[in-house]
Amino acid sequence: MNEAELLFSQVLGLSRPDLYLKRNAALEKSKSLEIAEVLKRRINGEPLAYILGKIEFMGLDFKVTPEVLIPRQETEILVDEALRIARGFKKRILTILDIGTGSGCIAIALAKNLAYARIDAIDISPEALKVAQGNAREHEVEVNFVQSNLFENNALKPAGYDLIISNPPYVATSEIDQLAPEVRQEPWLALEAGHDGLAFYRRIACNSARYLKDNGYLMLEMGFNQHEAVRNIFEASDFKVIKVTPDYQDINRVIIMQRKVGDGQVSS
Repeated sequence: MNEAELLFSQVLGLSRPDLYLKRNAALEKSKSLEIAEVLKRRINGEPLAYILGKIEFMGLDFKVTPEVLIPRQETEILVDEALRIARGFKKRILTILDIGTGSGCIAIALAKNLAYARIDAIDISPEALKVAQGNAREHEVEVNFVQSNLFENNALKPAGYDLIISNPPYVATSEIDQLAPEVRQEPWLALEAGHDGLAFYRRIACNSARYLKDNGYLMLEMGFNQHEAVRNIFEASDFKVIKVTPDYQDINRVIIMQRKVGDGQVSS
């Protein structure tokens, strides 16, 4: 559906075919007023997902509010790569940590596809965690949600994860005002990442190796033109880059790494 079809089908409670089959039907006044209000909000730059209160990600509907970042299509690439790696593990139980879970879309999509996974998902925002918990209940999956500023919560397990995954904030402070008006309505906590947009990559690089098992993987989404800088940050730490995956516009979007062990070789 396009935006107009999504808006009208939501307000009127009609399927896409019925929108056209009933296009000549008279509208109740209350519905006309509701449509006018919704269109006004959209014209004023409010994101469509916040107006609808939901968005599709990995074939699942997720509730979204202004307290969480709206899931993007590009982030599905991160999840697809995580599923590919996870299915290569020859074990019954797989442990995963999702950093900055927001709506819970990454953790929940993984849980729906990996019945044998135990997933911890952290976020600094209690409001975001409430949204994520609701989404997990809706999709009937078990995810352990923890409020934490990155690795600060003692509930997280050192050397306890096969996979750490994150779509961290990666917008430079100076670029926030240049974002599209609707993007600027999303939570800054999920967007802003210091003077060069790399603050969270540095923080993750400093601490994540301690929480990975010897054969563990670290997977991160990146912003436009950040690939080389992100690679340098992690190669100067305890990681070796295994793969970089582009998005649908051929922008390097996902970086996959493994922790170095012992003599600097990647574990197998």
